[in-house]
Amino acid sequence: MKTTARHATLPAIIVAVVIVVAVVIAATNMGSAKADKPSSVPVKQATQTGVTVYQNEKASVDASNLSEGYVMVKYTGGKSVTIKVQIAKSGSATTYTYNLNNAGTVETFPLTEGDGSYSIKIFENTSGTAYAQAYATTVTMKLRNNFLPFLYANQYVNFTTSSAVVTQASTLCTGLTLDKDKLTNIYNYVVDNFTYDYTLASTVQSGYLPKVDSVLAAKKGICFDYAAVMTAMLRAENIPCKLVVGYTSVDGQPVYHAWVNAYLDEQGWVDQVIFFDGTSWTLMDPTFVSTGKGSEAALKFVTTSSNYSQVYAY
Repeated sequence: MKTTARHATLPAIIVAVVIVVAVVIAATNMGSAKADKPSSVPVKQATQTGVTVYQNEKASVDASNLSEGYVMVKYTGGKSVTIKVQIAKSGSATTYTYNLNNAGTVETFPLTEGDGSYSIKIFENTSGTAYAQAYATTVTMKLRNNFLPFLYANQYVNFTTSSAVVTQASTLCTGLTLDKDKLTNIYNYVVDNFTYDYTLASTVQSGYLPKVDSVLAAKKGICFDYAAVMTAMLRAENIPCKLVVGYTSVDGQPVYHAWVNAYLDEQGWVDQVIFFDGTSWTLMDPTFVSTGKGSEAALKFVTTSSNYSQVYAY
């Protein structure tokens, strides 16, 4: 199997998978965060294709946007089987595993663990839970800016400039100049208008991906949907944010969970917030707040930072 590098010119368990949104924003006193704060959030660049491509007859990895923090992967093996992508940074104990469509359509995957060498492997299902490697390559990333992986669309947060979530975000943020005001409007919009889809939560299958415009139109979804919509809106406004997947504690049991970490240009990143009282932020969780309609129990839960444990960031 020949590999080429081309340079062109240019379930019950699923019910427990309560993927909850928690918007993590900056508090006023941010000594360490401010020390790490870049001078400004970068402007995103137009996506390039075909400049640097690694491939064989079964798959391709387009690394043309590596300095922007993402790669584009396509399966070309022609088999109607389940395809998986695994991405791991050298020296990291974490492996990111994704589904990839088998129709030959490109999908975008972020590299979220900073500069360094990443292995990218594509697998074909052979039978049952068995997979065979179809292609593998290694790329070395040097980011133009550390925020970039958390500004672009990807498979989990899939939007374009013409998406309805982008238009809605623009409407919500019209006339606002401060990131904290934009985030507040987006947060309140989600909390006030979205309802939790318990039916979907009880039937959703592994590999489910949010369709952010559909969720926005229905104003209903599971917590993964809440997180993806909010992340898309924030990124559309050039506010860096991470869709984080990890665990939370519900009735003493670990539950798979997702939330959103956001960076405010005025202040920086932080891990613990809940609401803005005019001076400071504390941990807030739009899904629990929306579902609980602001109940004391919901607010108490989301203010307890030990309830949240990060595993992945997208």
